[in-house]
Amino acid sequence: MRILTTLALGWLLATAALAQEPSPLQQKLEAALDSDIRTPEEKARDAERKPIEVLQFMRLRDDMKVIELLPFGGWFTKILAQVLFDNGKMYTAQPELGFYSDSLEPTLALPGMERVGKIDWNGGETESGNLWVGSGKWDVEPVDLVVTFRNYHNFEYAERMAINKSAFDVLKSGGYYGVVDHTRRHMEPDSRANGRRVDPVLAIKEIQDSGFILEDYTDVLRSPVDELTLEVGQPEVTGQTDRFVLLFRKP
Repeated sequence: MRILTTLALGWLLATAALAQEPSPLQQKLEAALDSDIRTPEEKARDAERKPIEVLQFMRLRDDMKVIELLPFGGWFTKILAQVLFDNGKMYTAQPELGFYSDSLEPTLALPGMERVGKIDWNGGETESGNLWVGSGKWDVEPVDLVVTFRNYHNFEYAERMAINKSAFDVLKSGGYYGVVDHTRRHMEPDSRANGRRVDPVLAIKEIQDSGFILEDYTDVLRSPVDELTLEVGQPEVTGQTDRFVLLFRKP
């Protein structure tokens, strides 16, 4: 009886240890986070942006073809490109236009970024005159995942729908579209305070209207300290904003 108890205890301990063992993908993500190509300032934001949890939620695999929309300085790009380097392919979609182009160049020039392909939106100038939006398919093979982080708020309705269409068109059937942004109260009128926030219910409706199916959501970036009343750059909430994380699937 004592032998059986000892064996059972050993089995339980081994099972628990196995359960805590990080997956191969998580190990790659952790290695990417620790990489020297990331600055101390970038690493300091890991706790609030939770890239491992977010990217795992978005069903990332290391053999995927992935497009990141508007990476700007490439905070997530540096992580994704390293994870996908051996088996997958990483693309960035950013306008060849002033600040938006120049901000990404230092990231694309880093060692290990060779597998990052830069693609542009083929569209027309927006009403605001500062961004380009998609109109039709990008000139790449169908991809498995399209992601965008804190960018959906940058666009007017027509621009958002054009971007959603481009994402839909470029994805394989069964591919995923992951969207993260700062949360706005439902049906709250526009104001200076909420200009960089998005109503997640509105985002879901628009993206579903673009042909996607809502696959999943997570509250991993939920922030109780953010009452959704302040502009996201205000010191009281910067780095602590409440953010929605949505995942859509192309049928």
